[in-house]
Amino acid sequence: MAKELVKYYVVDAFTDSAFKGNPAAVCFLEEERDEEWLQAVATEFNLPVTCYLTRISESHHYLDSFHGTSDNPRFRLRWFTHVTEVKLCGHATLAAAHTLFSFGLVDTNIVEFVTPSGVLTAKKIPAINNCTSASNLQHGVAQDGFYIELDLPAHPIIEFNFDETSQISAALNGASIIDIKRTQIGDDILVVVTSGENVTEVRPQFDAISKCPGRGIIVSGIAPPGSGFDFYSRFFCPKAGVNEDHVCGSAHCGLASYWSKKLGKCDFNAYQASPRGGILNIHLDEQNQRVLLRGKAVMLMEGCVLV
Repeated sequence: MAKELVKYYVVDAFTDSAFKGNPAAVCFLEEERDEEWLQAVATEFNLPVTCYLTRISESHHYLDSFHGTSDNPRFRLRWFTHVTEVKLCGHATLAAAHTLFSFGLVDTNIVEFVTPSGVLTAKKIPAINNCTSASNLQHGVAQDGFYIELDLPAHPIIEFNFDETSQISAALNGASIIDIKRTQIGDDILVVVTSGENVTEVRPQFDAISKCPGRGIIVSGIAPPGSGFDFYSRFFCPKAGVNEDHVCGSAHCGLASYWSKKLGKCDFNAYQASPRGGILNIHLDEQNQRVLLRGKAVMLMEGCVLV
């Protein structure tokens, strides 16, 4: 029996301009595919992340008691880089939700994803008045559109073993480091430098970063005055096949926890200062230890996987 064609979309996430933000391929599966096929397609796309959506029928909602019950439409969601599966990817989740809402594939403004990191909720929301436009920093043409709000687990910040500080400094080519922490859930090293300008100037040594502890290295600093942002960041993750992540939603689950303590606030405008750049509006729910990541996305292309 011939395999069903797999519809896919390529979406730029956390931006309102095409060819900016972080691209992801969103694939809709009508039938189960094996791990080898999932990874092979992700490798073929060679995008930062390829994600796979499978609709969960209403009759199966109540059967999966571990994930609770809900009246919202649900999809299974998995994420793959071009070399491996990952447990959480914020930008591909936003891309998946944007696709569902844009093409009317769900009839609500809320969708739930059953993922390796638990049930994640995405909500379609109107424009955010205090969110800086991506086009200002990204030199692109901004498009009108709705925002998507992702409800993700906060990543607590823990102390870092300072015996390895020199190794981290060398991996960042002698960046001006003022603090080093670790994210408990993401297992990333969080390196804070003296300013947002210093974040943009970091020259990562990817071979050296691959030998550092943890999943990857987040670099962050206070945003320049008048920029409209609270902090800048970059994220390097060569162990997962992504030397520099264009915009990393999961990294901001730790950044929100860190900067909330430092700045004494729970709401942020953040800029990921990668070459493509990305804009995130963030709210930290301290009581429930959740992070609400809000951003736009742009649909770039669509097609079918034929094999």
